[in-house]
Amino acid sequence: MSSVKRAHQLDMLHGPIWSRIPQFALPVAATAILEQLFNASDIAVVGNFTGTERTVAVAAVGANSSIISLIVNLFVGIALGANVAIAHAIGRGDKTSVQKTVHTSIILALAGGLLIALAGELAAAPVLKLLQVPDDVFPLALLYLRIYLLGMPVILLYNFEAAIFRSIGETKTPLLALAFSGCLNVVLNLFFVIVLHMTVNGVAIATVISNCVSSLILFWKLRHSKLEIHVSVKDLKIDPESMGRILKIGLPAGIQSAVFSLSNIVIQSSINSLGTIVMAASSAAYNLEIITYDILNSFSQACTTFVGQNFGAGNMKRCSKTLALCIVEGLVVLAAAIMLILFFGHSLLALFNSDPQVVSTGYIRLMAIVRAHVFSLLYEVMSGYLRGLGISMVPAILTIIGVCGIRFMWVQFVFPQDPTFQTIMNVYPVSLSTTAFMVFCALLYYTHKRKKKLSQNKSGTQL
Repeated sequence: MSSVKRAHQLDMLHGPIWSRIPQFALPVAATAILEQLFNASDIAVVGNFTGTERTVAVAAVGANSSIISLIVNLFVGIALGANVAIAHAIGRGDKTSVQKTVHTSIILALAGGLLIALAGELAAAPVLKLLQVPDDVFPLALLYLRIYLLGMPVILLYNFEAAIFRSIGETKTPLLALAFSGCLNVVLNLFFVIVLHMTVNGVAIATVISNCVSSLILFWKLRHSKLEIHVSVKDLKIDPESMGRILKIGLPAGIQSAVFSLSNIVIQSSINSLGTIVMAASSAAYNLEIITYDILNSFSQACTTFVGQNFGAGNMKRCSKTLALCIVEGLVVLAAAIMLILFFGHSLLALFNSDPQVVSTGYIRLMAIVRAHVFSLLYEVMSGYLRGLGISMVPAILTIIGVCGIRFMWVQFVFPQDPTFQTIMNVYPVSLSTTAFMVFCALLYYTHKRKKKLSQNKSGTQL
């Protein structure tokens, strides 16, 4: 058993941290980037193979990106709660809690996915109208969203399964599963659109099928795993105590991610008011800027998991070292990615839509947002650190104030004074830098409290 663990499980409690953070983070980043690239194939295919409808089709897919992000990010945050709960249990050496949390997570993913699918089908049209999607884009946007929502159970299942694997430092298995299903997604996109002459419905169906495949691959791996995260069908049930631990960390984290996405929906509404060209440009740029976000977020997840295990083991010194290394190493990798994207930005945007207006407008968004991702890195890693300590509500509240609040106010008062695309984009560095500062203040306060609590617990144990 120990040899199996050494082969597949990253030891976060002993040995050097600096070399193990990239071992964890880079496959997570690669997974998220691959996922985004495969999703971007939806836009690339409809943007190049739907003839005269290409701009409308691209705008239709792009109009849904913020809605889908809100839903998925809510449950990815809750899945992070499962990650932290399992990591804490591993740090304590509590294998029973690990098993209960793993099985509870699977049921939670499926139940949440079914609920979102049913509610989303009813709310799809009103939500798109609320976002002021133009009349020429609305029918295709609605068609894409309704088909995508049908795949929510398997989409959420994959994300929860990936969180389970990551809680033990196994980040390569989710990457390989996604790589296989993503290639299938691209092939199906081309088949449905080019061969069957479908439009956004074809790429949506391809997405659902590929997500089903990836979730089934991970479920099979969990069923046959020899590690603590092994899944047994007969044990698939909700454990109330495990559910409580997951939701205590995961629900605020999910709300934090959802609020972040909600603020982007408000921004998307303003973007929609500027017309189809701006919508298509913003959609294309989003599929590039998300790459830098995925990189910085991978270091946040690394911070959460490493800190979670070491906090469970009572080692605060190792937690603090993890935070510093995640920020430094994350900045190095992020800076390299930002330079590449900005240098090749125009050419990359043209892959999604070669219209010169779309490309030039999209580059405005890239310039504003990827540079602001330096603040995002600080904000996300520090939030990840706090979640690893079991503090999840505080960064969620600060996100609501610093990100959502500022962006709402910006759209309400600043944008009407100068209703241009550049004005909308300026809100990103302002909101992200403000939030990073507030989370830093919270980190100083709560780190001191956690150290004091651990010290008291150790003293009590010795007595």
